[in-house]
Amino acid sequence: MIRDQQPEDDAAVRQLVEDAFRGRPYSDGTEAPIVEALRAAGALTVALVAEEDGEILGQVAFSPVAINGTARDWYGLGPVAVRPDRQGQGIGQALIRAGLDRIRALGAQGCVLAGAAGYYRRFGFAADPRLRSPGIPPEHFLVLPFGAQVPSGTVEFHEAFEAA
Repeated sequence: MIRDQQPEDDAAVRQLVEDAFRGRPYSDGTEAPIVEALRAAGALTVALVAEEDGEILGQVAFSPVAINGTARDWYGLGPVAVRPDRQGQGIGQALIRAGLDRIRALGAQGCVLAGAAGYYRRFGFAADPRLRSPGIPPEHFLVLPFGAQVPSGTVEFHEAFEAA
């Protein structure tokens, strides 16, 4: 079952995110603090968990981004995490698809993320030279527009990403 994250889920989500990213070569260990900082700032536009038999198996977060310093109804996806023993079973995909549907319903114009193109291509994400984010290699900065218009410029994730 995919549902909105609730305050009583916070400790379980933190543990899940820490476990999911522990020892991963692409992780700097800030993923759990990022989720907490986004929550504390009121910047979790969409925060979903996947639950089975009362256990949280995965989570995904979406937060607003700015393009050239201006909010334009674009969102950043991440972090997304699945309990290590349940990875590869479609839980992360289900969370991402549900989250993308939610932000579309809110009137989002698009979504961006830093990640592996091979994984995120299945959702329609691709590198786009019109958008970039400092410090993220262009091949790992991925864009999913929801309409025909794709702005040009520099994308800034919420300050919680830096604070963590």
